[in-house]
Amino acid sequence: MNPGKMKDNFNIFFRRKPALMLVALKKISRARYGSILAKEVDCTYSHAVKILQTLEKLGLVVFEKQGRIKLIKLTKKGQEVADRIEEIRRIVG
Repeated sequence: MNPGKMKDNFNIFFRRKPALMLVALKKISRARYGSILAKEVDCTYSHAVKILQTLEKLGLVVFEKQGRIKLIKLTKKGQEVADRIEEIRRIVG
């Protein structure tokens, strides 16, 4: 992996909104709607979609289509990352 790509992947976990999205998805084990997730982390729907697309590319979330609606679910890898984010939050308070 090239250094620029590694830096981009590293930075995503230390930005507030992506971290909050992963933790929010972890708290309720069932799949979520993008619009509800956007409200929970206080960002626009379009911003949430952009973040979720990045998280999907990293293999942390998957989209499940149900009719016209896409639901978002954590992958096993996404669950592990969300667990670590919560550990870090507990450590730093």
